[in-house]
Amino acid sequence: MSAKKTALTVLSAGLLVPAMLVVPAHAAPTPPSDGKAQPPKAPAAAAPPASMSTVGGALLGKPGVQVSPLAGAPALPTSLSGRSWIVADAETGEVLAANNAHWRLPPASTLKMLFADTVLPSLPKDQVHKVTEQEMEGIGAGSSMVGVKEDHEYSVHDLWLGVFLRSGNDAVHVLAAMNGGIDKTVKDMQAHAEELQALDTHVVSPDGYDAPEQVSSAYDLTLIARSGLQKQDFREYCGTAEAKFPGHQEPGKPREYFEIQNTNRLMTGSGGLSPYKGIAGVKNGNTTMAGSTFTGAAQQGNKKLLVTVMNPASGGLNSVYEETADLFDWGFAAIGKVKPVGQLVPPKSADTSSVGSPAQSHEHGPSAAGEGAGGAGVGTALGVAAGALAVIAGVAYAVNRRWPRGPRGRRTGGDEAS
Repeated sequence: MSAKKTALTVLSAGLLVPAMLVVPAHAAPTPPSDGKAQPPKAPAAAAPPASMSTVGGALLGKPGVQVSPLAGAPALPTSLSGRSWIVADAETGEVLAANNAHWRLPPASTLKMLFADTVLPSLPKDQVHKVTEQEMEGIGAGSSMVGVKEDHEYSVHDLWLGVFLRSGNDAVHVLAAMNGGIDKTVKDMQAHAEELQALDTHVVSPDGYDAPEQVSSAYDLTLIARSGLQKQDFREYCGTAEAKFPGHQEPGKPREYFEIQNTNRLMTGSGGLSPYKGIAGVKNGNTTMAGSTFTGAAQQGNKKLLVTVMNPASGGLNSVYEETADLFDWGFAAIGKVKPVGQLVPPKSADTSSVGSPAQSHEHGPSAAGEGAGGAGVGTALGVAAGALAVIAGVAYAVNRRWPRGPRGRRTGGDEAS
């Protein structure tokens, strides 16, 4: 990929402010051309559990909408249908509002955020790997694919673009093989989820493909996204709108390449949506069991938000993006006008105070979907790292993790640059 192409397509090396994007913050979508397209619908679910995890605060363990408005606070959007959602300040970690935040639901490809946050640091991006037939086995039927071919070589950088832009399960399987195999990778991801205190998450498959007992929650996915955004490469990949991906290779001839576009519609504006002002990722998903899921990061001015929406019950293919955009709009207007209802907690190794307890059903109880298994915060300082990019790109931001003082004025951890 040329330097010019990179400058035009990498929308963010962190959270960004699109300097030349002059669309409304959220524009009404154009219906699909046939008027019939609908996202896969998850099985009809029971009500959320009466008792859920209280990690991050007692209110987050209660079913239903949790919000504590102060004077002048905007009303929450009336059109929300997501079974679970959360709005959090990406810098302070304060949860501004939530609905069934710890309901354990199938995550679909948003689980790839955990895969990347776990595996990405261990594989040099310039490492080149020749794909074997065995590495392409076991990919679920109907999986999203980027087009990886056996007996062809790919750089780690190429493969991560395939994961983030096209949600390619083929690229996930190759990277997992490079990490020591699927089983090892699943164990690594589960251990990392526990280190992050994402205790609603149970990993079965690294690509998020539907599997019995594979669950996460809006709270956990937001926590995982926040951790991933600490990493420069993670920020680059999740903020890339378009890229060239290696295609067929014939001996003695230049390799073919083809264009790939990010499936995050709030970034690309595909499907009739306008790009959301300030969007910087992070990851979407869509399967039969999970329905539509999405975790997004956006910045407007000096305000930075994370929003996760899981399985809207109404609307079409754009509903998860519409509801995310509505929650972004609300969150940017609500910062400073609501009392936080919870907190995104720090990793276990940096946490020295009580953060609540996981749900009683975490290991052996009923699943969030009704079938099968079902404190102190961390701040994120987002500092300017680079100047404006070309055309639609904005100002690039770096992410540095900053731990707040504990309840007795002590530091709960040291500054860690990304």
